[in-house]
Formats: sequence, structure tokens, C-alpha cells
Amino acid sequence: MFFKLEAQQIVPAEGYRGDPKQPLGVRIKDLMKRMTLEEKIGQMTQIERKVATADVMKQNFIGSVLSGGGSVPAPKASAQVWTNMVDEMQKAALSTRLGIPMIYGIDAVHGHNNVYGATIFPHNVGLGVTRDPDLVKRIGAATALEVRATGIPYAFAPCIAVCRNPRWGRCYESYSEDYRIVQSMTEIIPGLQGDLPAKSKNGVPYVGGKTKVAACAKHFVGDGGTVNGVDESNTVINSNGLFSIHIPAYYDSLRKGVATVMVSYSSWNGRKMHANRDLITGFLKNKLKFRGFVISDWQGIDRITDPPHANYSYSVQAGISAGIDMIMVPENYREFIDTLTSQVKANIIPMSRIDDAVKRILRVKFVMGLFENPMSDPSLAKQLGSQEHRELAREAVRKSLVLLKNGKTPSQPLLPLPKKAPKILVAGTHADNLGYQCGGWTIEWQGVAGNDLTVGTTILNAIKKTVDPSTQVVYEQNPDANFVKSNDFSYAIVVVGEVPYAEMFGDSSNLTITEPGPSTINNVCATVKCVVVVFSGRPVVMEPYIAKMDALVAAWLPGTEGQGIADALFGDYGFTGKLARTWFKSIDQLPMNFDDSHNDPLFHFGFGLTTKPVKDNY
Repeated sequence: MFFKLEAQQIVPAEGYRGDPKQPLGVRIKDLMKRMTLEEKIGQMTQIERKVATADVMKQNFIGSVLSGGGSVPAPKASAQVWTNMVDEMQKAALSTRLGIPMIYGIDAVHGHNNVYGATIFPHNVGLGVTRDPDLVKRIGAATALEVRATGIPYAFAPCIAVCRNPRWGRCYESYSEDYRIVQSMTEIIPGLQGDLPAKSKNGVPYVGGKTKVAACAKHFVGDGGTVNGVDESNTVINSNGLFSIHIPAYYDSLRKGVATVMVSYSSWNGRKMHANRDLITGFLKNKLKFRGFVISDWQGIDRITDPPHANYSYSVQAGISAGIDMIMVPENYREFIDTLTSQVKANIIPMSRIDDAVKRILRVKFVMGLFENPMSDPSLAKQLGSQEHRELAREAVRKSLVLLKNGKTPSQPLLPLPKKAPKILVAGTHADNLGYQCGGWTIEWQGVAGNDLTVGTTILNAIKKTVDPSTQVVYEQNPDANFVKSNDFSYAIVVVGEVPYAEMFGDSSNLTITEPGPSTINNVCATVKCVVVVFSGRPVVMEPYIAKMDALVAAWLPGTEGQGIADALFGDYGFTGKLARTWFKSIDQLPMNFDDSHNDPLFHFGFGLTTKPVKDNY
């Protein structure tokens, strides 16, 4: 077989790709009848970037590659370094007998968060506060452009979990405890993938070309409902509860043409979701008519057994039989390929199940134009961290803030703060720490502390940019009471919160802010008028400190554009956000949600004070 090499394009001489004008079904059938079992199982295999050499891609007919959290070609890699890497893998895939392009996936869960210099948007917990589906759609479109700027066509987003207990370490990945808000936020899917053409069929995947990416609704299903919020554990709920709380957002996702669905590590009433044929095949595929592909989570089938990988042969059989189409292996690919191959040859898994999986994977690849445009587009590099996207993130930050207290008495509000004051104090561990401001899933899987991780504006720098040039800004991370007393500060801004975490590392039994946050609040707010800004992935313990502070702002995990916080603090814009989570008084009240008959929270779901913008606030 011969290849004709052209700039940015590799065209197999064989004409199996046929005519893009041919009906999709014809193209899929035509290709599948040429495929060997080995080539089919290769399509079902997703491997980690670190093991995806050109030889591995070619010899195993690998269908998909991913970056795990923090898995990058080089530290602070540019868009070009990313595209070179992805294109090299793609060239290897295209050089196989049939030249089927691979699909590269990455967790772009609040912007293109693994990539240096990308715009980092607020995490979902903040976006739910905005109750603004159009904003989230625009964020999806911006994220798609930045992901494509690095040559990647597939994002493992959105997470449409309904977090019902803030102890869960992934609660910040959930838009709300109210499934209706989560449903409305699925508008990010047409942002990522493009608007569905008129008369599209429910459940049929759609991706609108080279500036869009395949999206992934995750984690199917019940990930946000586990007992005590323990990550990956057991959601104990009756069928009615599962279908009325955790499943509704999947209806919306499928209606909007979501290309893929990722299965949850968690169990439903003791049964692992990765082995749940009734819900994956019976419900999602057969009843809802989902026509995209179902993907496992990272080593998701391994974790069907306890301990994980205790009986891999069983895991492969259970996961594939349940209806999972693509397995995120992600490293020990030979074991997966050999195990599945032997099971098919022994008639343990029927060929019809393999064909169903491959048909779905090829459908998504055809629909998104991967066969016509398998290589990266260098003209998109300028989209990464563009000014336009940073302005959008700044707007999202403003709209995601919730003003929980403003003044010791309503008649004496502290906010908006005057820009002109002789001397102001900025304090707290989180005031000048971009990594804390962004949270987990930023550059590294667990996030990174400090200011060297990526490009952005800390709240301290935003304050300095916003106040009058004559205002002296004093920054002291953890001032003692004497320091505060001995200076004549007009007011203080105290920024405290949680440190970054992701997944099970964020599971928390106490939900407290990081030390010395509480003592900073006490030392500062005892002496000077203060607004406390909290960076956290969920409601945290605040009740003991609330009386001491003059104002309180929940800023969630706002990302790189800290200027959006200063915009509201100083009155250039008003506060508009309303809680999309119930804010507890003490953790022994948990779980406590808006739809409970008896709840006595610190701040009710939907609460949020508002301010009006002030012109020339000096």
C-alpha cells in the first residue's frame, strides 16, 4: 500500500474511506467488513500517551490515546509541542493497513486544564451558581478551540454528576445538588461539539468539524450520590431516586448529541456500574437509543473486582459484556488485547458485541470528520489562552461569586469597597496563590500550589490593578493581631480556603478551611473592617467565624482570571450569584440538600445578596 504525503495530510492510496457524501451507515459497514478481529479490538483500546510509541500504535492498531491528569509531552509545553506529539501518533495510526485515525482524549474539565498558558475557567461548582446556560455554552466553545489548538479532538467533559454530599472530593466537578441546574448546564455540550443540525435524531452523536471536539457526559451514573460522599463507592438509592435525581441530565446530553458517555467507578446498590449491563446496554443504548460510544474510566474495568485487577479475565468479560465500547486501559494494553481476543475466540464474548463497539467508535470518528482531517491545524495555536477567552473566564468568575454577608447590619454594607483609601490590607494564604485559586485538575491531576504553574492573575494582583494608584496595598499572608492594630488600615480583604485536591484525595470528613485561615480571619477581622473571600470546591465550615467578619464572598475555584473577583469587590460589576448548593452550619447536618423536608442551613440553596454596579467608585 502506498501513501501520498502532503502538508498536514496523509492520504492512503486505498479508497476505503469512500465518499464522505455516502450515508454514514454505508461508510461504517464498508470499513468494518475489511477489518480483522485484531484491528477491531485495537479500536476498542485506549492507551496512555506515555506508552503510545509509533510502533505500539502500529503493531496493535490502537484506536485511541489519552493524557491522564498532568500527563504532558514536556513541562510548560507549547501548543506546537502538543500538536507535534499528537500528529506523530496519528501518522502511526494512519500508516496501518486500513489507516483508521486514532482519537486523542484529555480531561479539559475547566478549560484546557493540563496545558500551560491555557485559560482556566471556574470549576463547575461555580458555574452552577450563574444559572446561565448561554455562558456555559460559550465556555464550551472556547474550551473546544483551546483543546483543538493542541491537536486534540476529544474532551472528557462535562461531568454531569449531581453532588448530594459536599464531603465528596469531586463535588466541585458538579454544577449543583439540584438536577435541574445540572440539566440546564448540559448546554456546554453544544458549546464543545457545535449546535445540532435540525431534525437530528435523539442519541445520535454530532461534532461540528475542526474547531469542535467530541464531548463526554460522565460518570454514568450516580457518581454524586455515594454513601457519605466517599469517592467511587456505593450509591444506595431506589430506582425512583436514581432516575429522578442522577439520570435526568443524561436525557439532555443525548438530546444535544453528546458523542460519548463515561461509566462511573461507583456502584448502584452494591453493583459496580462498570459491570451493569441493565443500565449501560438495556437503558442507555437500547431504551435511550444512544448511538455514540461508551468509554470506561481509567482502569475502570480493573476496579470491578476488589482489590482491583484481582481477576482481570473476569473484569474484561464483565465490562465488555455490560456494553462498554472503549476501554481506558491505559498502560497494560497487551494484557487487555490478549484477554479480550482469547475471550472472543472462545465464544465467551460474541462477535456481535465487538461489532457493536467498533461500529459506535467508527461512527463518532466519521461524524467528527476525523477521516477527512486527522491532523492538527496550526492556525488554531493562537487560541490557547487568548485574550478573548480570558475575558470570558473573567465574566464567568464575576457571575459565579456569591455574596453571603454584606455588613454587620444590612443598613451598613461594606461592599462595594472604595477604590481610593489611604492604606488597605490584603491577607490570607490564598490571596497570592494562583494554584490555590484554580484548584485540582490544573496542570497536575491534584493541582499545584504557588504562582509558577501557569499564566493568570491572582486576586492580590487584581486588587492592585483595580484600586486608585494612591491607595497603598499591604500584603501580609498571616498577620498577627499586633500588626493589624498598629497599622491604620481602612479595610481588609482576607482570602482563605481549601488547598487543591482531586477525586478521592478530596474526600473530607471535616470540611474545614486550611490553617492558618481561621486565625487570619480572627486576627484581621477583630480589628479592622474585613471582607472574607473563600476559595473552596464546596461549602466549608464558616459558622464559627461569620459573626466576626463584615462581609463574606464564596468564590469557589475561580481559575486564572482573578480580576473577575476584584470587578465585583470594588463595584465595577454587581454581585448576582445565587447558591447552587445548600451551605451547612455544621458537618453533622450532612447530607443536607434543598429538597430535604427538614433543613436548617447557614445559607439556604438559592441564597445570594446582590449589589449594584457603582460608577467611579473612589
